[in-house]
Amino acid sequence: MAKTQHFSIVIVGGGPIGLTCGLEAQKSKIDYVILEKGCLVNSLYNYPANMTFFSTSERLEIGGVPFVSNNPKPTRAEALEYYRRVAVGSNLNIRLFEPVVKIQRLKDQKARFRINSEKGIYTCDHVVIATGFYDIPYLLDVPGEHLPKVTHYYKDPHFYAMQKVLVVGASNSAVDAALETWRKGADVTMVVRKEEIGQRVKYWVRPDIDNRIKEGSIKAFFNSEVSAIDETSVTIKTPEGKVSIPNDWVIALTGYQPDLSFLKKIGIELSKDEVKKPTYNEKTHETNVPHLYLAGVICGGMNTHRLFIENSRVHAEMILKHIRKSRRKPADRSN
Repeated sequence: MAKTQHFSIVIVGGGPIGLTCGLEAQKSKIDYVILEKGCLVNSLYNYPANMTFFSTSERLEIGGVPFVSNNPKPTRAEALEYYRRVAVGSNLNIRLFEPVVKIQRLKDQKARFRINSEKGIYTCDHVVIATGFYDIPYLLDVPGEHLPKVTHYYKDPHFYAMQKVLVVGASNSAVDAALETWRKGADVTMVVRKEEIGQRVKYWVRPDIDNRIKEGSIKAFFNSEVSAIDETSVTIKTPEGKVSIPNDWVIALTGYQPDLSFLKKIGIELSKDEVKKPTYNEKTHETNVPHLYLAGVICGGMNTHRLFIENSRVHAEMILKHIRKSRRKPADRSN
């Protein structure tokens, strides 16, 4: 059995905000470890290969390290390289591909928490949860959704060349997938639940998708939804009735949600409305569970469009400021 390791702070999540928390801990000379269930900045890695950020590069900077990109708005590849360089250059204590499976509060012991991962056991005095929301997609909940031809993630357009592709959704990711696959020679159809493309679509992309739909290069069914999927076709429920079209691949980009059940298991209270916003102090980011903090997009609950890298970076400073004030005297933690 692996020996239990103790750190003053355990940070769950190795995305940009988790890394920022680690940098702040280093700055405060407090020992810590970052546990990430996937690769470094796993959520960003799973973004579309050709994605361009809405934010400019300086708004994505962490730890005071300059982010230089070829254009004002950096690409996914540039962001991956930047955060890798920050993590390596700062010698962050991060353990990758190590999912956390349980966080338990301890009583009358030398540490406040015990954390079980798939690779080890840790104790700590403070926990920072900085997980994102890109791992649990909203499902279509229709027959055929679990066929191999259906994906809730989009990576690269070449795979879909010369194929009949259905893109479900009207967000930035759906629009990018529709335009990129069409430009690689796919026969693209979009299914949009509302009457138009989403209002949050990047302003320099929206005219492109609107014009492609208007000219008929990309077909679109508005006020519609997928009702069934089979091996060779997709059935769409439209205002004029059901329509069946030939189909090779379905890219269902209907959004993602945070793992709020994980927070509830720890004892974090969620709001009773549909947002399910976690309970925490806006000034310190400490939750209703003492010494357990939230950072980044997870703070918004189901409202995943409220917080981004650029307006979440400050969470790390607020958390470490509170931890410095609340730290108790060192105790003997020998095993």
